Amino acid sequence: MGVRARVLLCWLQVLCAVVFGDVWKVEVEPEMDALVSSCVVLPCSFKYPAQQQPSSRTKGMWHMTDKWEDYIYHNDPTRILDNFKGRTKLVGSLGELNCSLEIDYVRNHDNGPYCFRVELETSKIDKFSFVKNCVTINMIEKASKPELLAETSVKEGEPAIFKCSVRHTCPSHQPTLSWSHPGKTIPNYKHIGHGKWEAESLLTFTPTKEDDHSSITCTVKYHGGVEGEMQATQPIFVKEQATLSHILIPTLSGLGAALLVGLLCFFVVKRYKKRIADLQSRNDNGVWNRLSRMSRRFRSGEASSGPGGREQRRSIWSRFSRRGQGHHIDRNSDNRANNVCTVSGNKAFDKPRMPSPKSKAKCYSGDAFDDDYTNTADLNLYGNI
Repeated sequence: MGVRARVLLCWLQVLCAVVFGDVWKVEVEPEMDALVSSCVVLPCSFKYPAQQQPSSRTKGMWHMTDKWEDYIYHNDPTRILDNFKGRTKLVGSLGELNCSLEIDYVRNHDNGPYCFRVELETSKIDKFSFVKNCVTINMIEKASKPELLAETSVKEGEPAIFKCSVRHTCPSHQPTLSWSHPGKTIPNYKHIGHGKWEAESLLTFTPTKEDDHSSITCTVKYHGGVEGEMQATQPIFVKEQATLSHILIPTLSGLGAALLVGLLCFFVVKRYKKRIADLQSRNDNGVWNRLSRMSRRFRSGEASSGPGGREQRRSIWSRFSRRGQGHHIDRNSDNRANNVCTVSGNKAFDKPRMPSPKSKAKCYSGDAFDDDYTNTADLNLYGNI
């Protein structure tokens, strides 16, 4: 072969390598989470430049990044590392360009990174290791509790819906969710992207009075012996339906309270009036009442007796007057003698002196006396002022 032919062949190999390098592609997630003792699926898809081949003519394997001969998965089980034998398998179809790998019973040292390699039987040169697109696994020692979404307060007789969900990275062995309350359950699984999945369960039931102040518990069970919080609990309170009793009882209670307050006010007012009457009856023997009764007795005595009796029983208030009945005193005379006055007949007379109540006590007896006082001297009233 000439020199020119050799140079042309080298350039052709370089060009083919560049072209083939552009079409040998793989898509994986750089990092994945995995629960220790459970499983994890590493999503993977690839492309190659040759015509698409069936799975029987395509070989797929996973190996360590720095040691291509350390296979964690191979179609020949004898070439798998002892640490991974029986724990790895392809869950995708190579004929459909799916190279997803499942690692079961994950151990805390299964960190990786791991790379995918494909070999086609069409040619000895149709093989490629995607060492620049490898996957690292983050280990999670304990699972977190499920997420429980529900309303705390529900209405009696109306359907209530409770949702419980968990996220995981092993769609080949979905976790199961169970409820502490009987009812209709609807499981659902969905891919939320980047190799993560969500398992959820919907519980539907009609609350009753017996469900009031109870609780709903959701329990998750993972594949393998996973440790962690497996339950989520939420209390529920049931609002009773509005019935006729819910309307009558508050109304009757209000009317009863109003009637009770009215009766209480009535008895308080009645007792207050009785107290006022008692106080007024106790004050019937006061000074002014006694004076009034004495005045009435004096007037009745004057009416029943003659002129002498009228003079003796005149009202006690007339003693305060300086005028004699039927006399006229001339106040314009300054030179008259003591106790000498003139009257209409121009005859002088001596002014009789009014006797003092203390000089001669008046006594009353018989039916005409009905007062507590028996002596007018007790009143400290005097005729000569």
